[in-house]
Amino acid sequence: MFSVNAQEPKQEQSVQGVDHVGLAVSDLKASERFFTQYAGFHVLSRDEKYPSVFLSNNSVVITLWRVTDPNRAVAFDRKHNVGLHHLALRVSSEATLNALHDTFLQDKQVKIEFAPELAGNGPNKHMMVYEPSGNRIEFIYRAAAR
Repeated sequence: MFSVNAQEPKQEQSVQGVDHVGLAVSDLKASERFFTQYAGFHVLSRDEKYPSVFLSNNSVVITLWRVTDPNRAVAFDRKHNVGLHHLALRVSSEATLNALHDTFLQDKQVKIEFAPELAGNGPNKHMMVYEPSGNRIEFIYRAAAR
C-alpha cells in the first residue's frame, strides 16, 4: 500500500487537487440513490438535456452521466479495459465500514466484491462493491498506525 502522508520536496504545484470525478452510469436514479443513501452525498444540480446529476458530500464532487443507450452499455472490465479502475471513498471508522457492508448485504442492486478486510498488511481496512450501474467503489478506513 502507499502512504498518504509521504513528504516530497516542496515545489509549486500546478494541480491543487481533484475537482470532481465523472462516472458514466446506465441507471442514473439507482446510482444517485447509492451515493446519496450510502455515501452521504447530496444533489447539487441536474442536467436533463444531457442526463446527469452532480453530487457532493461537501468535500468531494461526483458527477453521474447516463450513457446514451443504457440497453447497449458495455460493462467495464478492470483487467482488460483502460479507464477508471475504482473510486475509493474514505470512511470515518471501522464500525462505519462494517455497517455499510451490513447494509449492502440487504441491497440487491449493490454487488459486493469482497467484505471488509485488511488492506495489504493493515492496519487499514477496506471493502469493494459495484454500485448499481457497475462502477467499482472501494470504501476504506485508514486506521492509525499502532
